[in-house]
Amino acid sequence: MKIASSLRFLAMTVLFLYGTLLDAATLSQRSGNAALAARLVPATLLGWQRVALRGGRYPTLRRQRSGSIQGALVTLPAQALARLAAYEGTAYRLTRVVVWTANRKTAARAWIAAAATRRPWPAKGS
Repeated sequence: MKIASSLRFLAMTVLFLYGTLLDAATLSQRSGNAALAARLVPATLLGWQRVALRGGRYPTLRRQRSGSIQGALVTLPAQALARLAAYEGTAYRLTRVVVWTANRKTAARAWIAAAATRRPWPAKGS
């Protein structure tokens, strides 16, 4: 059973996007899959804040009880996940999160780096 669930994770992954990958052109280019941008589903992550990565030009997430982040869910195949993992780099780890869509809450993964600052990241143009 454990092997089967690992293979299912590798086959298709539900990913919560909150930063640069929300841009359709960036998502298409970095994932190698132009169709993904059309499949984004608006979602909200509660209990987290989008902040700047220490020494970087990119956002990450930091737990904050009253926080709320607007982003999007996308379900992607293993090949696209591998390409996005290369783009995200070694500072980020896929972390399980629970997000809300218009209809329900759902489990997803989000890339989160440990080197988070307390400096809020702008919601638009991130």
